[in-house]
Amino acid sequence: MVKYGLDYTRCRWILPLLLGIGVIFGIIALAGRGWLESQTLPYVHQASLWESCTRPGQGGPWTCESLMGYAWGRAAAATYLVGFLLLVICFALAIIAFAIDTLRFNFIRGIGGLLFVAAVFSIMGLVIYPVKFSTEIEMTGINMFSWAYGFGWTTAIMEICLGFFFCCLPNYEDQILGNVKPTYFYSSP
Repeated sequence: MVKYGLDYTRCRWILPLLLGIGVIFGIIALAGRGWLESQTLPYVHQASLWESCTRPGQGGPWTCESLMGYAWGRAAAATYLVGFLLLVICFALAIIAFAIDTLRFNFIRGIGGLLFVAAVFSIMGLVIYPVKFSTEIEMTGINMFSWAYGFGWTTAIMEICLGFFFCCLPNYEDQILGNVKPTYFYSSP
């Protein structure tokens, strides 16, 4: 990417594309019902960020309880949601930043800083949820934090990694814009 510069059409949109993938993963985490699931048969427990559902061991209807009745449930949902909204804002700002012909590198560094703030909020929600869930909610059987919870962590890790990329990209401004003379390693005989 640095070799050809950000004007190289295939490389210019890699970072906004990765942010878009992070937004999709965040949507999956917010909407997914697999934050906590029973690990073995009979499947008696399933939870999302918003509610916890249980059913009798022999099957039957699921009984769901909202986690918004708990202060920790509201805190976990709010902090993860704030992190997700900051990620969406960073995605929109990245599209704007990379659509402009002349890149504003300080603007790009600001997006990186905002991504770190989003990661802090996301991680707070991802830590509050399992700690308080396992102490406050009665669980039967063997349970595991499952796929939607994993998507939440993937989103947080992507926020951290992309934050580093956005913060470090201005350090290579001259190479990206092509302002550096090529260095040839040639020795005469």
